[in-house]
Amino acid sequence: MNLPGTRSLRARITLLATVLVAAVSLLLLWLAWTLVRDSLDAVPQMPPGSTVVVDGVEVDASTLAEHLRVHARDRMLLFGSLAFLLVVAAAAILAWTFTSRVLLPLREITGTARRLSVESLGERIGEVRSRDELAELANTFDDMLDRLQAAFDAQRHFVANASHELRTPLSVIRTELDVTLADDDADVAELRRMGGVVRDATERAGQLVNSLLLLARTDGAGLGVREPVDLAAVVDRAWRAVHREAEQRGIRASFATPPAPAFGDPALLERIAGNLLENAVRHNVDGGWLDVVTQPGPRWSTLRVRSSGGLVDPAAVPELFEPFRRAGVARTARSGAGLGLSIVRAAVAAHGGTVTAEPIVGGGLGVTVHLPVR
Repeated sequence: MNLPGTRSLRARITLLATVLVAAVSLLLLWLAWTLVRDSLDAVPQMPPGSTVVVDGVEVDASTLAEHLRVHARDRMLLFGSLAFLLVVAAAAILAWTFTSRVLLPLREITGTARRLSVESLGERIGEVRSRDELAELANTFDDMLDRLQAAFDAQRHFVANASHELRTPLSVIRTELDVTLADDDADVAELRRMGGVVRDATERAGQLVNSLLLLARTDGAGLGVREPVDLAAVVDRAWRAVHREAEQRGIRASFATPPAPAFGDPALLERIAGNLLENAVRHNVDGGWLDVVTQPGPRWSTLRVRSSGGLVDPAAVPELFEPFRRAGVARTARSGAGLGLSIVRAAVAAHGGTVTAEPIVGGGLGVTVHLPVR
């Protein structure tokens, strides 16, 4: 398939090659004509009145010399012009043919790009015949398509999960309203019960929406605020929000949090610590334990949160940082939206840090965050 863009490029390359060959040929023709003219001018002149015999006929020497000059010039111009036309025609044909073969991978790339859509991102250029820059371009194009397809698949999966998570509380609200409104004998107690269920469902939906908004603002975005922050102080503020829940469930918490400087957005850093502590409490077991450590360093400060809990498959640990994944619980569990570690990963990445997780023997999870000091 010849595409307009490649045809235009092919024609321009052919025209450029033909013009260059024509210019060089004209230069060579002019040099040859100059050499022939100088050679003829260098022929010795016969004395005036001299005659020579040509085919038994006496001819004036000056007339013969002029005739030879004109004949040589005409022959030179004739054969030189023929050679010029043949060379230019051959150059144009060869340039058109070779550019067609050279630009074939480019036509394949262009054709693939024109056929692509969201539904056909699985198409690839594959191996090309050449092993030059165009082959490298084709490989780069295929790699880009792999990344785009992965991004679209992740987006579809994310939207599907978010829709499911939002549909659950909305379904609860609608069911409670329908059941209560259909009961003509519903009393105040029943209405209060319905109101409590609806309130809990709306709170869950609101928390999910807020988490989605925070993840959208954090993921792939730069930091709006950069200032020195003490991770120990951040942990202290985050613990105040969950310590009552931990006490109610009998969770034993231990802290080794010396001052650990970091540099970044205080609100996001507090959200990192808050999400880690919330996960450590809500996915813990009653009467379990919780261990929080901060550690300063010359270039990186460390925040480590380890807690007891359910058994976690080591192979599934990387998936915990994906949206709507929870350690040891179903995706539709009522505790949390499954976005905590996703937000942690996005916030840590925005600070230029790293986050890792590992299962704990006997049940539980440990998460380690490294943040730059400056």
